[in-house]
Amino acid sequence: QVQLVESGGDYVQAGASLRLACTVSGGTFSNLAVGWFRQAPGKERNEREFVIAITKAADYTYYEDSMEGRFSISRDNRKRTVYLYMSRLRAEDTAIYTCAAVGSDYGLKTPGTYDFWGQGTQVAVAP
Repeated sequence: QVQLVESGGDYVQAGASLRLACTVSGGTFSNLAVGWFRQAPGKERNEREFVIAITKAADYTYYEDSMEGRFSISRDNRKRTVYLYMSRLRAEDTAIYTCAAVGSDYGLKTPGTYDFWGQGTQVAVAP
């Protein structure tokens, strides 16, 4: 059974940077593409917004257009962990950030593509 655990969420000031981690147990990590989604305050879970994703071989990354240039992603197969790097954070980046995994490199911007989900980590950005 594949399980995902996020970490790194924090309360920060606007302009700060954060690194979130998604550690995966179970399954073959190198066979999993991983994406990050976020749920803003007042939004329902089914209104989660795509943030960024990385393919199994890390040969391609997908971005939400508004986040390109501020957010980036990487994976460490030895540590079974995917990292989300966020810089120049804004108040509107406040959300619960959740990682998800799937054994395919297709449809990574769509929540329904993913088979496995973590519980999320809270990021709060003060204006």
